Amino acid sequence: MTKTEIFDQIKKMIVEQLDVDADKITMTTNFTEDLALDSLDVFEVIDKIEDEYDIEIETDDALATVGDLVDYVATHQETSED
Repeated sequence: MTKTEIFDQIKKMIVEQLDVDADKITMTTNFTEDLALDSLDVFEVIDKIEDEYDIEIETDDALATVGDLVDYVATHQETSED
């Protein structure tokens, strides 16, 4: 799966889970600064992504932007498919 496909899926999840305007979500969108999400909101999105991609996301990792999350999923999805 390409990063673009992962981004599209994550964007869709964020919109559905948190009722955020899809136009606000880009790779550089910051969860707290741009979307005003609190840690519980971010946790809900991460939980949904973990279920969708069958990976475990370490919340200690610096995942401040949508792009950070896309990169994380892309990297860990590759290793889980090996």
